[in-house]
Amino acid sequence: MIRSICFACLAMVALSGCDSGAGDAAQETAASDRQSAAPPPPPQLPGQMVRSFAGTDLPALVFEDPQGNTLDLGALDGPVLINLWATWCAPCVVEMPLLDTLAGEMEGELRVLTISQDVRGADVVVPFFEQRDFQHLEQWLDPDTDLGVSFAEGGLLPMTILFGADGKEILRVAGDYEWDSEEAIAQLREALAAAESAS
Repeated sequence: MIRSICFACLAMVALSGCDSGAGDAAQETAASDRQSAAPPPPPQLPGQMVRSFAGTDLPALVFEDPQGNTLDLGALDGPVLINLWATWCAPCVVEMPLLDTLAGEMEGELRVLTISQDVRGADVVVPFFEQRDFQHLEQWLDPDTDLGVSFAEGGLLPMTILFGADGKEILRVAGDYEWDSEEAIAQLREALAAAESAS
């Protein structure tokens, strides 16, 4: 009983401290500081299309596939959807067949590039592809994770970024997404059309 009364008293003291107004001046100062400073971009929410990084340039990086063919991002023409993924990333593994379907659905409109961030490169990517029946995905490798350093904030994978024909970012998704859905395909087409009309 005494212990319950003591706990109730402590709870009342703690609540009265929260409501005492002692920190009001500090809170007002912090609020005014926030208003005077430029607002930061909104946080990346997993599985949400965001445009807060629109206008970012496609980096001029070169990658290889397991056969030694090269991909120069800076020389790409036409819109491209770049997906950063890894074989150890469970959401990435789930998302890959969806991206394959998307690549088939938007063939001729949009090139879908999956670029592995696996440090072991072809040693793990080739068996991964061999175990699956992807029809449209290419096996690009980034074992030094150069692209991940540029775009995957906090190491979050998958990270998928849509670039227009001008090499400027249009939107991105941090985390997995239902890329084969009618909604996703419609959003991509709408975003590409808007970017083309604005250029």
